[in-house]
Amino acid sequence: MIGDLPIGTPVAFGAAYGWGWLVELLEDYGYEPHLVHPLQCKAIASARLKNDKVDAATLGQLLRADLLPEAWIAPLDVRQQRALRRHRFQLVRLRTLLRNRIHAVLADLGHTRPTGGCFTGPGRVWLAGLPLPDASRHVVDDLLAVMDALQPPIGVLDKELAALARGDPRTTALMRLPGIGTLTALAIVAEVGDISRFPSARNLASWAGLTPTVRNSDRTVHHGHISKQGSPWLRWIMCEAAQTAKRHPLFAPGYQDMTRRRGKEIATTAVARKLLTHAYHVLREVHDQQATSHHKPGVHRFTQTATHSG
Repeated sequence: MIGDLPIGTPVAFGAAYGWGWLVELLEDYGYEPHLVHPLQCKAIASARLKNDKVDAATLGQLLRADLLPEAWIAPLDVRQQRALRRHRFQLVRLRTLLRNRIHAVLADLGHTRPTGGCFTGPGRVWLAGLPLPDASRHVVDDLLAVMDALQPPIGVLDKELAALARGDPRTTALMRLPGIGTLTALAIVAEVGDISRFPSARNLASWAGLTPTVRNSDRTVHHGHISKQGSPWLRWIMCEAAQTAKRHPLFAPGYQDMTRRRGKEIATTAVARKLLTHAYHVLREVHDQQATSHHKPGVHRFTQTATHSG
């Protein structure tokens, strides 16, 4: 039935679990896919009668009236970039989880960690010789074995990502900012995608969920916590980078002042938002330079590699 529609037919669909394959299917048929922004599509969210048929009819009406609230559909190469970077972060998170579990086993038995930690060369020797009850030794050895199994794929990913970073001017430019290393820069590039789709740095910060909520009542304006709506990955990446950036002279005075007034957590989030603002301008500058060189006679534009996210 889907193949009976004319080529070029616009098709709207919700951001359901695993929607990437549907984009490829629709494009293979020559249709124009439109991804619905779930939070902004209030016509569906507030409906009293909800089922697939009613939702589809509502989406069709909004699409026909050009009122459909859309989310950006990242190209396949960008989605693949995101998958690779997120995979690496998830493996590292898993390794951290295993380390924390070992620490918990040791703490439960009253053992304190040696200087330098349990997972350096000397630390592993200390851990191997530690007298533990049979069950605890079994748990610790299993956790160490899984940790060791994670190291080779993480190492391979680190080498692949480092090679990709060297071929992308956006990554190189971002790494000049405080708190942003190779992996963080690559993750920002992949998560942001085409920087030209954001008209301002504030728009990007809002998309990352790093802007405070605002409620107006008559002449009173209340600023709440950050919205946490948008890209959770970019928000997490920027908050991680802020842990280092907050000690840099560019951000330290503001961070210390905010810490005194609002606490460390809110101050760190403020640094993350400011750092993302700087990242926006860096990415925008690289984008504009590439666009200018593309239009200059006799100048070839930078050949985009697999790290291109636009």
